[in-house]
Amino acid sequence: MTREDIFKTVDHTLLAQTATWEEIKEICDDAIKYQTASVCIPASYVKRAKDYVDGKMAICTVIGFPNGYSTTAVKEYETKDAILNGADEIDMVINLGDVKDKHFDKIKGEIALLKSACGDKILKVIIETCLLTEEEKIKMCEIVTEADFIKTSTGFSTSGATFDDIALFKKYVGENVKIKAAGGISSFDDAKKFIELGADRLGTSRLVKIAKAEA
Repeated sequence: MTREDIFKTVDHTLLAQTATWEEIKEICDDAIKYQTASVCIPASYVKRAKDYVDGKMAICTVIGFPNGYSTTAVKEYETKDAILNGADEIDMVINLGDVKDKHFDKIKGEIALLKSACGDKILKVIIETCLLTEEEKIKMCEIVTEADFIKTSTGFSTSGATFDDIALFKKYVGENVKIKAAGGISSFDDAKKFIELGADRLGTSRLVKIAKAEA
């Protein structure tokens, strides 16, 4: 597996609260140069980034981020607004309190609603694995059937993706649902292992930084 193969799976990410437009432009340029799968950026920059990349790169943004406890109506509005502004992919955060309360039909309904709002755009569902029990993770794998991807982490909680979580996803997630590992992916060796375990996408900024530092 070459670095080019790995980059094709990467959502090159900048979601820091302090992210400036100059920094967003830089990661867009880097994503185009290294041919990543997308850039994942704050919703406030989606329209400018879409115009800036001019069709050369997919634009991903986040919804209900990072805590997931916005109302479903707010998440639906955020999703429609992001797509109107040019987002190609949506990464939503589930309501983790609903998981703890076992309101699984509510979670499933929210995912279905946002997928409907996405139309033909890609929907990824962040379940924040570091805050869930193994039983809860397995249940989320069963529920995330309407979405295109199940995703481990926001990168804003206590930890990010683990090899064990990706192996668990691969075992339990529906056959039509792909897997995204995100948070803490800091080397090409780790990236390769995540892919070998079943990840179809990687949410990270560090791999491009490593490649740039070596150039």
